[in-house]
Amino acid sequence: MRLRISFSVMLFAAFAIAARPVLFTPSDATNALLLATALVKLHTPRHAGTAGARKAAEWILASAQNLGVNAKLDSFRAKAPGGELDFANVIGEIRGIEGASAPWIVFISHFDTYPNAGPGFEGANDGASTTGLLLALAKAVNRAGIPRCNVSFVWTDGEEARYSYGPDDGFQGAKRAVSEFKRLGRNIRAAVNLDMLGDSDLHIELPANATSALNEMVLRAADREGLSSFVSVGQYAVTDDYSAFLSEGWPSTDLIDFSFGPQNHWWHVPDDTLDKISVNSLWVSGRIAAAVFNILDQR
Repeated sequence: MRLRISFSVMLFAAFAIAARPVLFTPSDATNALLLATALVKLHTPRHAGTAGARKAAEWILASAQNLGVNAKLDSFRAKAPGGELDFANVIGEIRGIEGASAPWIVFISHFDTYPNAGPGFEGANDGASTTGLLLALAKAVNRAGIPRCNVSFVWTDGEEARYSYGPDDGFQGAKRAVSEFKRLGRNIRAAVNLDMLGDSDLHIELPANATSALNEMVLRAADREGLSSFVSVGQYAVTDDYSAFLSEGWPSTDLIDFSFGPQNHWWHVPDDTLDKISVNSLWVSGRIAAAVFNILDQR
């Protein structure tokens, strides 16, 4: 009888913890900016398939673990222009109360830098900003208690193409993550990619070719947070890390601000520097991502 009472109390406590929504606070946004800044200062450049990218992955792994997230390094070889290269994703996981067979919610950000931008290219917005954001979001989800669904945070290597996007050039990390999730037989409820969200002049434009129901969910989440003015569904198709999940038939979308600087002139050039990213943009983006998670986790 004593054991039954104890178990009931534990079960009630677990559900009580699970019911807490994830809140992305101003402190989380500050932390995201600090982490993005550290990544840039410690690991520039970090071009895919290089020693710099490997060191960046190891730093992300240590950062995730320091934030209390169960994380591992997934090293792999994949085809690339000129031959195979060594890559490394970082995979963080938070298991839900509904068990290993429960659906998975996946958040993604790449950390590698575009290799042809010139010397000293920081990739502060394109890569670093959402790497820091995803670390801060993982901390916020972990802080809220045990979710209902399982959650995976994926920091991908190899998002950037060395020359031009093709079957063996770009998105190696995302393709690897999809392959691993398939191998493990995971039921992916949704994949949400985060990219270029530190832009001080933030406007998130969801791709027209993303899963429409998931795009609508993002709009609803932004509206709940009073942030509708920052998000819209664009008119154009976008290819990004989320595309590998979309091709598998899993609901997927991309929170991306693909208008960086006047006429996008700061994208993939040395102007992509830390002074161009904003803690307020990271707060807005983090609040929307957290609100999306809250909707997905309660369905």
